[in-house]
Amino acid sequence: MILVCNWLWQRIDPGSFQAPGAVSRFALAVGFRSVIVTSLAAFASLPLLYGLHILALPLAQMAKLIVAFSWLFAGILSGALAYVAGHVIRDLDCSRAEFQRLSQTDSLTGLANRRAFNDALVTVDGDASLAIIDIDRFKRINDRFGHQAGDEVIRAIAVVLARVFGDMPLVARLGGEEFGVILNGGEVDQRLAMLDQARQAVAAGASVFDDKDLAVTVSIGVADFIPGRRVEGVYAAADRALYLAKDCGRDRVIHERNLPCVEIPVLDASEPSRIYGVSMSRG
Repeated sequence: MILVCNWLWQRIDPGSFQAPGAVSRFALAVGFRSVIVTSLAAFASLPLLYGLHILALPLAQMAKLIVAFSWLFAGILSGALAYVAGHVIRDLDCSRAEFQRLSQTDSLTGLANRRAFNDALVTVDGDASLAIIDIDRFKRINDRFGHQAGDEVIRAIAVVLARVFGDMPLVARLGGEEFGVILNGGEVDQRLAMLDQARQAVAAGASVFDDKDLAVTVSIGVADFIPGRRVEGVYAAADRALYLAKDCGRDRVIHERNLPCVEIPVLDASEPSRIYGVSMSRG
């Protein structure tokens, strides 16, 4: 009985409506189930209706009428309604997925935004590094050429980062002229080499705005995810490494091991975890 009920009243999975022909199959299934339910209900009521002398038709003829009307009304009507409902559900699921994507996407660059980055930080597992990338002397570009030129520079650098780190779990724009990258796998030196490749690619390229070549560089601070280390500790170490890269002349990659002293906070279950947001402009 339970199996029959589960079959008749199957749960709807909105994601399943994206497959080709899924809506039509759903409508046929609903129509078929409606015919079965209607027919069973009608046949179950026959003894009572005959006992009360409400029906006078022969049983065989009545059975044919029940089947015919079940298909004509219950089957066709419910199938048509299910077909319309299936399209509505599919459109709503597409809208929900698009809203979810937009809520985690930076509108200027198309990269992940800070919200998506913060969500990814707390799920990092295994050997990985966090890199914070900041455009050097970005304020000068805005002051001299305007914010439209600054936006062009940000978009151009986003393209470079997406190309270099295409296989990485996440490349994000954290806000302003700052980007974040989570690098997984490999040795630390391999991850640093990839970051330096990105730095060189940015320095070698140039953004064009009003027929002017805007050559820019980036500074990068890097810290590693270590067992027992809090996420905010990793972010703080990468932030400090970035400041050191700025102080040492910019256009370079600095790992946290180059810092004079790096404190590694240990996990404390009694304290709520925080994710650091965008740092102040470094220039």
